[in-house]
Amino acid sequence: MRALVSVSDKRGVVEFARELAALGCEIVSTGGTADTLRKAGVPVTPIEQVTGFPEMMDGRVKTLHPKVHGGLLARRGHAGDRAALQQHGITPIDLVAVNLYPFRETIARPGVTFEQAIEQIDIGGPSMLRSAAKNHQDVIVVVDPDDYPVVLSALKSGAVAPGVSPGTAGVSPGIAGVSPGIAGVSPELRRELAAKVFAHTAAYDAAIHGYLVRDRPGWPERITLALERRQELRYGENPHQAAALYAVDEPGIRDVEQLHGKELSFNNLLDVDAALAAVAPWSGSDRAACAIIKHTTPCGIALGPVPAAAYERALATDRTSAFGSVIAFNAGVDRAAAEAMRELFVEVVVAPAFRDDALGVLREKKNLRVLRLAADPDPPGWDFKRIRGGFLVQERSRPARAAAEVEWKVVTRRSPTEAEWTDLRFAWAAVGTVKSNAILLAQREAAIGIGAGQMSRVDASFLAVHKARQQGHDPAGAVLASDAFFPFADGVEEAARAGVRAIIQPGGSVNDAEVIAAADRHGLAMVVTGVRQFRH
Repeated sequence: MRALVSVSDKRGVVEFARELAALGCEIVSTGGTADTLRKAGVPVTPIEQVTGFPEMMDGRVKTLHPKVHGGLLARRGHAGDRAALQQHGITPIDLVAVNLYPFRETIARPGVTFEQAIEQIDIGGPSMLRSAAKNHQDVIVVVDPDDYPVVLSALKSGAVAPGVSPGTAGVSPGIAGVSPGIAGVSPELRRELAAKVFAHTAAYDAAIHGYLVRDRPGWPERITLALERRQELRYGENPHQAAALYAVDEPGIRDVEQLHGKELSFNNLLDVDAALAAVAPWSGSDRAACAIIKHTTPCGIALGPVPAAAYERALATDRTSAFGSVIAFNAGVDRAAAEAMRELFVEVVVAPAFRDDALGVLREKKNLRVLRLAADPDPPGWDFKRIRGGFLVQERSRPARAAAEVEWKVVTRRSPTEAEWTDLRFAWAAVGTVKSNAILLAQREAAIGIGAGQMSRVDASFLAVHKARQQGHDPAGAVLASDAFFPFADGVEEAARAGVRAIIQPGGSVNDAEVIAAADRHGLAMVVTGVRQFRH
């Protein structure tokens, strides 16, 4: 039996090769892998002894040879293939353990040049993997080091005398190196391993394609997505729907670390994503931010000097709706914040860090999920929304930034006071995470009323005021943020009747003059940002 072992990820490769050698397998290897095995005392046949050619061009060419691919692709039960092996002196290769150059890891490093990235595009590795996977009826192919124990166990269970391999009946005993047997490695396992290869190489090619097109202007003709299943979920949005979590190869939900609690649900994950987006504008800030999420939209959001204060202020937005919520922080959770959340039923708490004493408090609730994952203040890539038979793709919406204020304009006779400016900045950052049509009332950098998901903007204004009063807040003196322009003056009139003193909105309506005139009539200050923040 002959095995070709050539890996970039060398986890477990020495132990794997040593066990193969103990089973009587000849190990053929390349470059660094051969050195690693040789130093560990594993007998190795260098690839150049098989091909008759040295590795060349800085390792770009080493396995691209008929002695390699003929040995991989030969069908053991095919008379013509067996004759070709004998005619050209090719020894069959019965097992391939290959994983690829670290292209994705390389391009993730800051400052990597284009030339460095290109040199991490593997050619020989994918070729060998595809050849072996195509011929998996006769060849075992292993791309994942985690599969080494499974393959070894199967090989040991089916070990037979040399020359008695299933599928090799009738092969001339004069063909040196014909497999001693892959009994035990069932056709089902070989097929599963082969399928894993094609998923791996597809993801690898998708990463290369994405790198080559990511900085080009315009939209590429094709977008390739490689999705890895991270978790099977109990059910989807409703109990009758099966569901699973798949992640792309970029920072985000794949990096979540669950520190406590039962498994996450489909709806939990949707709300976690919304919660992280809600606190992202304050990532890296010296102010603590807390967002309380229900059905992917904030029912509370606020800033504070410490996490516990931010939580209490966010909870005060709408204590009723906060029941069964997902809560996110932009800063590490300490014991005081954990104690503050003790009395509320919460589905998930997510933050970039948790103190040990805080975890002790949170773990008293058996079903509470505690997640460690930082909100990304400037997420890379594209945003995908599923529609029937396709995807809508757009640039990701970035959190509202103070730097964008240079484009803001005061359009009313009255300018905001200093205190109003502070609240307007907060409200503008917060309203972008509320479902459209969205209106958010704020006082002292905390939301006091949120009108979300309404079909008309005047209804959203009415609802924000109603929710504020329902929770005991007085809207008099508050500021208002609108995620899109006011099509008519009625939304401003509604806000003025409640005592709102300043408004921030994108502007751009054909009725802007009418809207501004209404603000002036009531002595309101109005700031126009020129940027819409719809969230459908």
